[in-house]
Amino acid sequence: MRAIVIGLALTLAAIPARAEVVETSVSGFVVSGELHLPNADPGLAWPVLVQPGQWWSDAHSWSGSAANMTLAPVAGGCFCEAIPGELPGSAEHMRVVRVRPQELLVMRGGLGPLQGEALTGVLTIALEPVGEGGTKLGWTYVVGGHARFPLADVAPAVNAVLREQMERLAARLGGSL
Repeated sequence: MRAIVIGLALTLAAIPARAEVVETSVSGFVVSGELHLPNADPGLAWPVLVQPGQWWSDAHSWSGSAANMTLAPVAGGCFCEAIPGELPGSAEHMRVVRVRPQELLVMRGGLGPLQGEALTGVLTIALEPVGEGGTKLGWTYVVGGHARFPLADVAPAVNAVLREQMERLAARLGGSL
């Protein structure tokens, strides 16, 4: 019984405290969330964060395999994906614009179907030490520009996809979601 209670506590500790659409307008939206990683300090969380091939969902990749995703955590670095096959290709998901290892990762780009529109997005991921060896991981994705569809309509889906990815990262770091 004690193991079940401890397992439940660890599960609840890694669930996002919030993940929401913060703002919408005709020209953009903001989604934001945070979760707590009770068993991973920023020094442990950072190297996993910058290896999206280890935790990103295959379903949200162009190639069908997140293992094809890489991230160069330096200014100008690419969050890119190799697309193998008979006619191999590649995709740039985002470009790194600011990095403070173990603290901050800021990237610019449109994720998924946002790439095909005249939009820009800035994803900020912040790591903050909390408690005894834990981390608060927060993210904000600000998207704006022109799209051929109502941006407010896609904001909840973008929020859900980002939340899923961050929960997968938490699970990779020892949370059980």
